[in-house]
Parts: sequence; C-alpha cells; structure tokens
Amino acid sequence: YFEIIFLTRGRGNHYIDLRNYPVEPPIMYFIRKEQVHYWEITREPEGFVLILKKAFLDASLDKELRFLLAEISSQSCLKIEDHETITMILKLMVAEGRITNSFHVLEGLLKALLSKVLEVAKPVINRAIARTDIYQSYLELLGREGTGKNNVAHYARLLNTSPQNLNAICRRTTNQTAAEVLAEFIISESKRLLLYTDKTVSGIAYELDFKDPSHFVKYFKRFTGLTPQAFRLHDH
Repeated sequence: YFEIIFLTRGRGNHYIDLRNYPVEPPIMYFIRKEQVHYWEITREPEGFVLILKKAFLDASLDKELRFLLAEISSQSCLKIEDHETITMILKLMVAEGRITNSFHVLEGLLKALLSKVLEVAKPVINRAIARTDIYQSYLELLGREGTGKNNVAHYARLLNTSPQNLNAICRRTTNQTAAEVLAEFIISESKRLLLYTDKTVSGIAYELDFKDPSHFVKYFKRFTGLTPQAFRLHDH
C-alpha cells in the first residue's frame, strides 16, 4: 500500500516514476503502490524498509495518522536532518514488530515517526502539487466536526471543484475513487463511535448522514461483515 525507505549509508541513484533521486544519506523515500521505481546502487546501502499494508491502515482509527500519511505521501524523497531520533524510532518499530498484539504500539510509533520526519526533513525537490493539496483538504474536511456528509458532491462543492475532478485526483493520488476514500472514512469513524462512545446505532447513523438507520446497518455490514451492534459486542 505504501513503502518508506530510510537509508543511513549507500551511494547511487533511485528512480521513482522515471525521476532520479540520488542516494545521499541520510535520506528517506516514499513509494505509493502504483509507482514504478528501481535502483542503481554503487555503494552498499544500510537502513530500514517499512511496508505499510492496507489492512494495518484499515484497522487504525486514528484520524491524525491518516492526515500525516496523506501529507507525507505528497513527497517522493526527503533529506533527513536529525536522523538519530528517526533511527531510534525505527529500531523500536523493528523490535515491536516481533511481538504479537503490538498493533497499538506500532500505530503510535508510526505516528511519532511521520511527525518527526515532517518536522526535520527537507524536500529534495520543492514543488507544490495542486492535486495533492486538494486530496489533503478532502481528508481534512472528512475529519472536521460538523461537515460530515455521505456524499462526494458535497465535499467537491466545499473544495470548489467538480465531483469528477475530485474523483480523478483521488485516483491519481491513492488509486481509489473519491467514494472509496469517503467510505473508508465513514467505516473508520463508525468503528470509533461504536467502540469509544455510548451513542446508539441510530444516533451514529444520523451523525454520519444516513437518513435511515437500516441503511447504515447494511452499509456497515457490507464493508465489515458484521452489523454495528455485533461489532460493538465483538470488540468489547
């Protein structure tokens, strides 16, 4: 789904979508699943490779983590300044990865890693990407209180674009439609409300812009295989 490569040693070239990013450690690369990349290595590299699978991200109910991933995925390569802290976090992630039931610890470490990278890194190629800005704004609108609508056209209007353009931007950025991005958010938010609040299923349905609670129940079951009530009981 998404790959992060952090090199502390090595020399050569790394091509991502035919653009050359020289290997000049400490340096970090970000590769989305639809991107093509290859290496021309002249000196043996050292570092870490972190592969984020969709199942891991689907299991996370942390909105801020999604925003951080969206922000960092707009980059292909970042020059790292404070690499000691980042190396330390990655070593902790490697250790935790060997432990079963460490999901929440890994989730927290990933959030710390991305936050630190965005704090200390510098873009190798500094350029604004309008489509990524719109995608980021779309995610921010989804997570903002009081704007929740189960309707892509609603968000397109708020972003001053058309549903077709928003859909195209989402496809180029994440290989998902705008509706699929919205559905992921709705299911994630549903799970959060079911697990961490005492709101009724009907109350959650109306909060997430479902006119009929039965429609929400069918929608939730289609994506998760469980009814909202069964999910709540299962996870408690």
